[in-house]
Amino acid sequence: MTTKLQGIGASPGIILGNVLLYQEADLGYQSLKINQDSIADEKESLEKAIVKSSEQLEQIYEQALEKLGEEEAEVFQAHLMMLQDPEIKNKAFQRIEESLETAVEAIDKVTEEYADLFRAMDNEYMRERVVDILDISRRIMANLLGVDLNPLQNMSEPAIIVAHDLTPSTTALMDKEKVLGFVTKIGGRTSHTAIMARSLEIPAVLGVSGVLEIAKNQAQIILDAETGQVLIDPDETEWAEYATKRNEFQEYMKQLLKLKERPAETFDGHRVELAANIGSLADLEAALKYGAEGVGLFRTEFLYMDRTESPSEDEQYKTYKAVLEAFGDKPVVIRTLDIGGDKEVPYLNMPKEMNPFMGWRAVRFCLDRKDIFKAQLRALLRASNYGNLHIMYPFIAGLEDLRAANEVLNEVKSELRLEGIAFDEKVKVGIMMEIPSAALIADRLAKEVDFFSIGTNDLIQYTMAADRMNEKVSGYYQPFHPGVLRLIKQIVEGAHSEGIWVGMCGEMAGDPEATETLLGLGLDELSMSASSILKVKKRVLTLNHEKCKKHVNKILE
Repeated sequence: MTTKLQGIGASPGIILGNVLLYQEADLGYQSLKINQDSIADEKESLEKAIVKSSEQLEQIYEQALEKLGEEEAEVFQAHLMMLQDPEIKNKAFQRIEESLETAVEAIDKVTEEYADLFRAMDNEYMRERVVDILDISRRIMANLLGVDLNPLQNMSEPAIIVAHDLTPSTTALMDKEKVLGFVTKIGGRTSHTAIMARSLEIPAVLGVSGVLEIAKNQAQIILDAETGQVLIDPDETEWAEYATKRNEFQEYMKQLLKLKERPAETFDGHRVELAANIGSLADLEAALKYGAEGVGLFRTEFLYMDRTESPSEDEQYKTYKAVLEAFGDKPVVIRTLDIGGDKEVPYLNMPKEMNPFMGWRAVRFCLDRKDIFKAQLRALLRASNYGNLHIMYPFIAGLEDLRAANEVLNEVKSELRLEGIAFDEKVKVGIMMEIPSAALIADRLAKEVDFFSIGTNDLIQYTMAADRMNEKVSGYYQPFHPGVLRLIKQIVEGAHSEGIWVGMCGEMAGDPEATETLLGLGLDELSMSASSILKVKKRVLTLNHEKCKKHVNKILE
């Protein structure tokens, strides 16, 4: 019998397939004493697990070398060297022999001792090696326990993933050829998991209560991300009905592609720029495929995630240069590092906070960690020779934040000049408008920047006091609330009063139902997931700009 569940359609598409239940690797074990007769067996098991771990790392290294380049792949070479250090194995053997511990407990305790040793060191580089040691430990333990650390990277068959939640880095590393779609118990349209799904063009339905209790591995499942509906164990009639809907959706997307070369212009001649939000070089293909007129938001935090140390200046420079070259003279807005909230970077050792979304994050973190901030700004300025770069600071609360960030930027410019390194002296600098305090002084901030980009995901949750990750208060997360719209209008008027352009890069920008309102509010640019560009363009082509303005005036009243 079919079970129908309702969630939030977070990334468009209709997909049919089999369930693959996903959960984080459980490396828990019982602390047991072995007898003398088992010592040799435990040592042999550990030896085999180390050999298997080495083979896996060799394979990962080769894949990373091919997909990401030599610099990124070096991390796995370093892991291999640590793994093959005989001291770790010998100390684990000693614990097995003397303390009669199982192989998994022995390697866990030995690597934790090493980790404590590195944590206590004065040298920051050595302290950061803790993550490497623990990563190696997890791999060996997983092989001893028979657990797959990365099931979504090593899938044997295509499937629809069902999970409690998926982290942004897990989503980013999915095997796109095998992951047909995914369903999660928690989350919503503006979670970073949803954003990554749209970037990867993987259909997703989030916030589906009860899905983990009902879905079984290999069960048939239908995911309709257009309506947010999930059908588990559908009957033959339902399967055939949704197979037809899937084909119709695919045909609709083909028809939309015919609009790629048309300008986004209302029928009374008002132009709006439609740009793409991207998180990596992998997203460029989709952005160009759907006719993006530039990049309205490059989320650089994904360069820092799912690794054991910060990307080097040269690595960042090559990435930024590649994006700028891909878009030629079209604007590319690159946001400086925005971590915190639901974007964790373990090796940076950020403290646990009661309310991380309003804590030590984004530009606040960067102003305290100027070593990281300056390396990124150097890479950005060096890349500025290869395209139309716009640097954007996130999470600006007021003039103090903006001026402090600009002070660091000016320091970097002075250093590059002294080193004789060329960069675009007229590089544009703007800010993300996502904190109400900044919105309320938009006219003042506009005097000191070249552009604004409105981050509605945070602006709405802070204005409405509604956590966008909490489905219990999702009813309070209201993009069209008059209070939110008035703040947006105030930002637009503040920008235009000083002759600068204003865009929007939050998820509201990619919602065709919001397009009429956003044009009426006076937005100059809308930036969104690449797959949303043509849907929004189709909507723009049906509108009259003068009527849009009247529509907005009515709402605001």
